[in-house]
Amino acid sequence: MPPRRVITGRSQEPRKRFAEELRLLRTERGESLRRLGETLGWDWSLFGKMENGETVGGPEVVQALDTYYGTPGLLLALWELAVGDQTQFREKYRQYMALEAKAVSLWHYAASVLPGLLQTEAYARTLMETGLLEGEELDRQVKARIGRQELLSGPNALGFRTILSETTLRTPLPDPAQWQEQLEHLLAVGDRRNVTIQVVPHSAGLYALNGTHVTFLRLADGRVVAWVETSYSGNRIDGTTDVDLLQLRYDRARDLALSPADSRKFIMQTLEEAQCEPSI
Repeated sequence: MPPRRVITGRSQEPRKRFAEELRLLRTERGESLRRLGETLGWDWSLFGKMENGETVGGPEVVQALDTYYGTPGLLLALWELAVGDQTQFREKYRQYMALEAKAVSLWHYAASVLPGLLQTEAYARTLMETGLLEGEELDRQVKARIGRQELLSGPNALGFRTILSETTLRTPLPDPAQWQEQLEHLLAVGDRRNVTIQVVPHSAGLYALNGTHVTFLRLADGRVVAWVETSYSGNRIDGTTDVDLLQLRYDRARDLALSPADSRKFIMQTLEEAQCEPSI
C-alpha cells in the first residue's frame, strides 16, 4: 500500500500537531493569548506554552478549550495522542517512558543527578549538554523531559517518592542563579501531597545503592518493574528475585535517609548556603 499523502501540510508528530491546532483555532478567532486566559480563567502564559509545544497542559484545560472552540472531543483526542507519543524521546528511553505511562506510583533513588521529574529547564538543559546534545535535538529533548513532569500534576497525579544522595545537592549548576532556582523548585514540588523527597546525607556512610540510579514502577495490575540507569543506558528488571533484591537495598537506603521534614530543612539549608556564595 502506498504511503498516504499529507493533505493539510500540518505536522504528523502528535505533540507538534496538537500545538498547531491550538494556535490555529485561536488565531482564526483573532483572539490574543491574554484574552483567552481571561475568558477561560487560566494564566494566559499556559496557553502560550501549549502553543509553543513546551507543555501539553492537563485534561481539564484541554476540555475547557474544546468547549470554548466548539470542538467536542477533538482537542482532547489530540492531547491523548500527544501525551502518549514516545517518539519525542530518545530511543534508549522509550521503553522506560512506555512503562512510566502505565505506572500508578514511582519510587526512585538518585545517586548523582536529580530525577528528571524534579528538574528545572535550566538543569535539564545543562545536563543534556554534557551528553553532547545540541541545537534542535537538545531543545526537543529538554521540552520532552519538562513535559513529563505533568505526571505529577492534576487529579490523577502519580505518587512519587525519591531518595536523593547528598551528592545530588552538592553538585551545583555553573550558574548560581539557576542552581538556586533548582533548589527552590525542589522545595515547591516537595510540598505536593503526592511527592515525597528524602535525602541520604554523606554522614550515613556507604550503602548498597550508593552508585545506582533506580526507579520502581508499580503498575495498575500490581506488578513492580525496576529500571536501573547509568549515564549511558538503562535496563529493565522484571524478575521477581532481582526486583526484590533491589527493593531491599532501596529500603535500607530509606532507613538511612533523613525524614521528609528534615530533608526539607536540609534542602533549605543548601539553598541558604548557595545564596551566600559570592558571585564570580
